Amino acid sequence: MVNLPPEKLGSFYLGARYDIDKQKILNESVNYDARDLTTHAVCVGMTGSGKTGLCIGLLEEAAIDRVPAIIIDPKGDMTNLLLKFENLTPEEFGQWINPDDASRKGMSTDDYAVSMAEKWKNGLADWGQDKSRIKALKESVDYTIYTPGSNAGVPINIMGSFAAPKVDFDSDAEMLRERIQGIVAALLGMLNKKVDPTRSREGILLANIFEHYWKEKLDLDLGILINSIQKPPMSKLGVFDVDTFFPEKDRFELAMDFNSLVASPQFQYWLQGEALDIEKIYFTPDGKPRHSIFYIAHLSESERMFFVTLLLNSLITWMRRQSGTSSLRSLLYFDEIFGYFPPTENPPSKKPLLTILKQARAFGVGAVLVTQNPVDIDYKGLSNAGTWFIGKLQTDRDKMRVLDGLKGAIAEAGSSNDLDFDKIITGLGSRVFLLHNVHEGAPIVYHTRWAMSYLRGPLTRPQVKELMKQKKEQANNPESKIKHSAKASNTASNTTAPAIDPSVLTRYFAAWKSPSQAAIELNSKASTLKLVYEPGTFAAAKVRFYDSRNDIDEIKEISIAASSPDDFGRVNWDDSVAVAQWERVLLDKVDQPNNVSVEFATLPDTINSAKELKKVEDEFENWIYQNKRIEILVHKGLKLTQGSEESKEAFMMRIEQAAKENRDEEIDELQEKYAPKFERIEDKIRKEEQDLAEAEADAKHRQASQLINVAETIFSVFVKKRSRSFSSVASKNRMSRKAKQKVQESKEDLIELDQDFSDLENELETKLQKIKDEWANIFSAVETKEIGPRKTDIKVDATMVAWTPYWVNENGERVSAR
Repeated sequence: MVNLPPEKLGSFYLGARYDIDKQKILNESVNYDARDLTTHAVCVGMTGSGKTGLCIGLLEEAAIDRVPAIIIDPKGDMTNLLLKFENLTPEEFGQWINPDDASRKGMSTDDYAVSMAEKWKNGLADWGQDKSRIKALKESVDYTIYTPGSNAGVPINIMGSFAAPKVDFDSDAEMLRERIQGIVAALLGMLNKKVDPTRSREGILLANIFEHYWKEKLDLDLGILINSIQKPPMSKLGVFDVDTFFPEKDRFELAMDFNSLVASPQFQYWLQGEALDIEKIYFTPDGKPRHSIFYIAHLSESERMFFVTLLLNSLITWMRRQSGTSSLRSLLYFDEIFGYFPPTENPPSKKPLLTILKQARAFGVGAVLVTQNPVDIDYKGLSNAGTWFIGKLQTDRDKMRVLDGLKGAIAEAGSSNDLDFDKIITGLGSRVFLLHNVHEGAPIVYHTRWAMSYLRGPLTRPQVKELMKQKKEQANNPESKIKHSAKASNTASNTTAPAIDPSVLTRYFAAWKSPSQAAIELNSKASTLKLVYEPGTFAAAKVRFYDSRNDIDEIKEISIAASSPDDFGRVNWDDSVAVAQWERVLLDKVDQPNNVSVEFATLPDTINSAKELKKVEDEFENWIYQNKRIEILVHKGLKLTQGSEESKEAFMMRIEQAAKENRDEEIDELQEKYAPKFERIEDKIRKEEQDLAEAEADAKHRQASQLINVAETIFSVFVKKRSRSFSSVASKNRMSRKAKQKVQESKEDLIELDQDFSDLENELETKLQKIKDEWANIFSAVETKEIGPRKTDIKVDATMVAWTPYWVNENGERVSAR
């Protein structure tokens, strides 16, 4: 049995030292400093080496330390992280037992569940772990299984990757062009086009389309992309006209390829679910770290490459916006990099992986890359990894490739080692690994601890669906998309727009919804519907929110559509609807679909003159002053304030990181303070041990001398020879007793010193725990502060009549056509 080491902050309990010659586990725990992961880690081992157990154990330790993680899971093994059974009962295991495993053992599933429950209970106990540690693990992070292109788990919406980044393009052009290049490579890979994304005309066109829209701070979606391929928003590419560089006919074929992709019913799952937002993937809105598992076993090779590339590029963009740190901010875990990081080819995933390996350390982002196929991996690229976990390998060829990579990493770190790695790796068995960490003095061999998660093997999509059922139900808060209402008070009776004061600005919303779609929502026939435009109020303003104390100076644009003023000229601004990019959305002409009759409701007098519209403008300004506030989060203890473009998740993550940095600094200071105390006691122990050894040697010598003297004295009596007197013998006896007494005193002093050392350890552990407790509740001190505008900081840009189209059936029920 291995004793569980004290729970140390920022220290991962991986297992115990292993004597490879005697094939014996030693009672000496192996703890890994979390900060060492900022220089990344590589884990290599064949099937059956215990690689999955090692990595799940590593991720469990990261979870206990509240380190968020993105986990790419091509095989389905990492879903086992959700199989944590706090009570370790057969009933908890039963649902997740693999019937094939039970059958191979000649057991029923119920009996096999009993055996697994007992096995896990005993296994955890052998490694000093109990139910309380499982409970702590479950409470530390939020686990989510994402299934891109499927609704088995939580689907992920890739459109977030096409949204314009919230940064100035010109100041971050190099970074954004790298991201565009990655997205373009992924999109072309999704179409199975074997072209160079940087030099082919397809890649150049797509990259220029992205750059055009992002420079204008406009989001892209696949519909806009397809239209832009047919009608590019630029006239030239390089020095050639677009049609010369990429003829219209050929562009149409590319657009059709993308359209065929979008038209596929299966592709719709790529457009559903949570946004591909790294901040939300790493943290919940309440600041709880997340371990987000991206299960991609069900995808084709091209789909996997497409998604992995988008994910990695999104991570890099997020990473570069973070501040520098030496603490471990977050993890990227990739369970099988075979095919994504080859030695010679350059798939779309390779460049972002290289970027992460080279640059992520400065931002506290650690990467853990895993493979069971060690031959076809770019070890030159992996030379940046500071930690290597090497397990049992299948062939000599595998071993030689890993040794080459390990030697390269050692050379890159500027160190050397005379160990016979070949011999050590050859002698490795199941769950026994060679651990080389450039931050430590020498490599070690260790045995992995027992995983708290149940390692049942890859989960199927139906099992993933069951695991995520509750989470998806919580996320889905469906609201009815159909809003029926009684016929509007402004009776629709005009087939032409009412006469309006020329000084009153008038605009129209487009009728995007088709009559057939509206008919389904209204449970009517499309032929019975009519399109009715109803007048309303639209207003837009720029509002400045200023607070010098919290360094807040933000300008917000407010643009909303509301109902027409009542008979007293009042507008119900509280029931208004926000309108994004209103200058592009509102049309200066009526949008009339083909073969559809259009009617107009009566325009109230309270909005049909410049004078009345000025009253509306004044009321809008007053409503903003009284009601509009921005809320910012503040942590006074850490002196942190939420930024203007910073999400709640990002701010909470910044607090977590600041807390870790302060925690690590306090721990380092405390350990430095106690180090001399430990050294003094250790010096005393060494001196006392030396004194004891000398005293024991002296006592042994004097005891032998005493026996000789007694024998000589007795002999002299019988032979009547002169000899030493009895007083001399007595003196020798006294000296012998003193020597024995000195030995006893030294032993007592050693016991006392050992107790002093133990007391000092307990004292340090108590203070470390106090630090942990102080930083554990860091989010409780977060406050919400409201900031309102000054009257002089409200500028109304536009007030107008805005006509909104509705589809109306014969019963007067309506649905918005917007």
